[in-house]
Amino acid sequence: MRFPVPRQAPPAEGDMTPMIDMTFQLIAFFMVLINFTEADQNERIHLPASELAKPADVPFEYPITLQLTKGGTVLFRGQEQPLPGLLPMLRQEREYLRLQKEQPRHATVIIRADADAKTGVVQELIRMCQDLGFEKFALRAKQKERI
Repeated sequence: MRFPVPRQAPPAEGDMTPMIDMTFQLIAFFMVLINFTEADQNERIHLPASELAKPADVPFEYPITLQLTKGGTVLFRGQEQPLPGLLPMLRQEREYLRLQKEQPRHATVIIRADADAKTGVVQELIRMCQDLGFEKFALRAKQKERI
């Protein structure tokens, strides 16, 4: 009497397609949620430290980021400008807002001034913006570590 030889079952392999699909969906989801506000930051600007500094509660509706270097020049739209050279660019921002049926007073000017920048230059920058109709300002500082 012959007994049938038992066949070996093929090794069990899981289908990885659903897991790979889910991984790509998670990657896409988190890429959408990434905060790109650091794209407006420049590594040459070293913000002053403050215990009162805190992140904004909600994102600004119309942010305009100006970065003041310790040398007194302003980084705006990827270009470094002396303070007087910034005026035409701010006028363009104002006109862009008007084309969007918005007023300059609705925009928030975010000033990232270097810790070694002169206070008088920061005040001059704010005055220049106010002369063009901008009313809202946010000064950036890094949060001081509490012990």
